[in-house]
Amino acid sequence: MANAYDVCVIGGLGHIGLPLGISLAQTGMKVAAYDINEKAVQTISAGKIPFMEQGADEVLAKVLNNTFFVSNDKNVIRQAHYVVVVIGTPVDEYLNPQYRIFLDFFDGLMQDIVDGQHIVLRSTVYPGTTENVCAYLKKHNKNVRLSFCPERLAEGKGMEELRTLPQIISAFDETSFEEAEKLFKHLTKDVLRLTPPEAELAKLFTNSWRYIMFATANQFYQLAASHNLDFYKIYDALTFNYPRAKAFPKAGFAAGPCLFKDTMQLSSFSNNNFFLGHSAMLLNEGLPNFVISQLQSKIDLKTKTVGILGMAFKANIDDKRESLSYKLKKILTVEAAQVLCHDVYIKDADFVTTDELLKKCDILIVGTPHKEYSELKIPEHIHLVDIWNFYNKGGKIL
Repeated sequence: MANAYDVCVIGGLGHIGLPLGISLAQTGMKVAAYDINEKAVQTISAGKIPFMEQGADEVLAKVLNNTFFVSNDKNVIRQAHYVVVVIGTPVDEYLNPQYRIFLDFFDGLMQDIVDGQHIVLRSTVYPGTTENVCAYLKKHNKNVRLSFCPERLAEGKGMEELRTLPQIISAFDETSFEEAEKLFKHLTKDVLRLTPPEAELAKLFTNSWRYIMFATANQFYQLAASHNLDFYKIYDALTFNYPRAKAFPKAGFAAGPCLFKDTMQLSSFSNNNFFLGHSAMLLNEGLPNFVISQLQSKIDLKTKTVGILGMAFKANIDDKRESLSYKLKKILTVEAAQVLCHDVYIKDADFVTTDELLKKCDILIVGTPHKEYSELKIPEHIHLVDIWNFYNKGGKIL
């Protein structure tokens, strides 16, 4: 009997699953997006994208209830040939991967997996997970194919990057590789083959590399600021028409749900000998504390109202997961007289308008440099702390 769907995406209404699902549906494949998030099910069923994703609204309007179907009924899983799993491996409070959560997820999925299906692991997983899942499926007498095809997308640009970036595919046998390749060649012509352990490390290496790059810039920023020097004056000089410094990032809060977590997974995989990753974590996570300690060295924060401009974990998105702006706010709540916050995309009853922020604050810290803030006129009496150099006034804290 033919499958009702070509693809079922489990966790299909989130930042990873939804762009993939509607992109595949746009090619004519019949896609079911299964999710237990009732609010997301209602929102997307009504034709609305619940988060910022460039180009997604237009595509959803064309494919919804045509080739793309939203469901909270687990039965759709057994009705698809490809089952794409976007559930990853989180880390616990001790910064160790919670691998058991992943196996528990598959325990709950076993009755919905049927012979002949192709399981595609899509999110970041701890090295060795694909092999263990393969053995787990065999232990439960499931005659299915398995591949690990990690997503490598920038949040908010998934629709574009699914079609422009090469796709890494890994599998244990030729048939599984060919099937996974066939699926993703609906979206991109460039496919790279690795073994599952290689693909798992490729994903972790990518995010850890970015995290380390940001940490390097943040370390240099702290060195300059500690000696009352302008990091960006130095930065502009060393990067100007100098190709070997082309990849040198600017300083700023490096956060979000992936970079920190994946660096810590790689650390665990190295038996906690990944010293470069540990240093990057300390530098990036410690940047809010550094900013506050610098201010405290010459300013009595207990008498000041501090504003934070931008609360998302990076610019021009509406995702606040693991945002360091919130860590900054938490510390300032103790250290300052009052803390006021604003974000263009995140709605919070405690946030104030930009007018109120600029009227009441003595110190303004740029937490997230959303493009909408570029035209904001900062009054002269406000002490601006702009570690991103968003306003081109230099990066000095004091």
